[in-house]
Amino acid sequence: MTKPQIVWLRRDLRMRDQPALFSAAQAGPVVPVYVLDDERTGDHAYGGASRWWLHHSLEDLSKSFGRHNSRIILRRGDSAEELAAIAKELGAGAIHANRHYEPWWRKAQGDLKDALDGTECELVLHDGNYLLPAGTATTGSGDPYKIYTPFMKATKALFPPRDELPAPETISSPDTWPASDDLADWDLLPTRPDWSGGFSDHWSVGEDAAHERLDWWDGTVTEYDDGRNLPSADKTSQLSPHLHWGEISPVSIWHAFKDKRSDGWATYEKELIWRDYAQNVICQFPAYAKESYRDQFDAMAWRDPESDDEAKADLKAWQKGQTGYPIVDAGMRQLWHIGWMHNRVRMIAASFLIKHLLIDWRYGERWFWDTLVDADYGSNGANWQWVAGTGVDSNMFPRIMAPLSQSEKFDAAGYIREWVPELRDLSDSAIHDPEDDKRGDYPAKRIGHKEARERALDAYRQMKDG
Repeated sequence: MTKPQIVWLRRDLRMRDQPALFSAAQAGPVVPVYVLDDERTGDHAYGGASRWWLHHSLEDLSKSFGRHNSRIILRRGDSAEELAAIAKELGAGAIHANRHYEPWWRKAQGDLKDALDGTECELVLHDGNYLLPAGTATTGSGDPYKIYTPFMKATKALFPPRDELPAPETISSPDTWPASDDLADWDLLPTRPDWSGGFSDHWSVGEDAAHERLDWWDGTVTEYDDGRNLPSADKTSQLSPHLHWGEISPVSIWHAFKDKRSDGWATYEKELIWRDYAQNVICQFPAYAKESYRDQFDAMAWRDPESDDEAKADLKAWQKGQTGYPIVDAGMRQLWHIGWMHNRVRMIAASFLIKHLLIDWRYGERWFWDTLVDADYGSNGANWQWVAGTGVDSNMFPRIMAPLSQSEKFDAAGYIREWVPELRDLSDSAIHDPEDDKRGDYPAKRIGHKEARERALDAYRQMKDG
């Protein structure tokens, strides 16, 4: 009998277009393994929102494997050690895995390869999570791109991506199964208190849900170019958590829409390429979600919530959606309630923390990491550094978004009414920047826009002059 083939699952929790699973199923009996490895991830261990999604995604995928009389082996600990131990126990012929580019996963892949050296088991890495493998699109001299636009053009020039793979028709099982944890024992779901009611009401988790969302998106993507900026209408796909957890692959999405000729699809395709770009960046700069690329910003006179009580109060107000700026607060409350925020509002809320409150972008990155169901190490770091002006490719710091005019420009009145019910009775013209006597229980502004803008520009000038 052929030797068992281990499939190392991480953020690729699907059956369709899953290269590691497809290859393993052709080679022999399949043993899917998921290792909850909080040690290697360090300060980027999964936050509360991610753990909620992970629980439900594993639960859903377990049912899919169950329909093939298979199962997922769950282990908690060091990925390389657990996988090497399972391989030895089973006498496995190979461990199949889709490449991941987060620094801890790259190290784990290297450590696992070393652990298997001298055994009859090999680590076989596949490309399954992105449109193209990181490092494919390079400059004429063979160097990786640092700037998005030339990266995007070079990527498109290399299209089409690989062919989409079907789900395995049959999955053979080994003669014996290794021991497995019980998913419930991992305590991934919140209990004291259970704050996830809004998550459960809003999201359907799993591969089938991802493809159902894709089917809906097929009829809406043409409206995306303009609609993506309108939070009240919300013409976004909301596929981002499904993409992040690998419940659907970007290759599947690309092939589903490749023949469309609309500005909406052209814009969305560029955002799929942005996901690839973020991986390209963290391959070059592994600490990108923790360290400013433009390190001169470390000398900026950031207000420090650790030592400044007023800055601490401002950070807390931002986190709770109590800044006094309706569009910002609507976004932050949406984030807390469903673990997701409209993409235009993400930029407004991030800019507000950095430039209006003058708080280091890393506080925002950490909050989003804990509260987003689509929290992605590469994309989260790239997005925050773009807004902050600290990144390898970023907006200029002096370009300060005006949240009040942004709210009116993008017609956010309905969005504000949904998430800031204190203001729901105000007119469309009044709700973006309510007069003090119209606010009721809604808080006053933490700082005026003009005052915040001048403070931020002054801090920037002092940094540049220093």
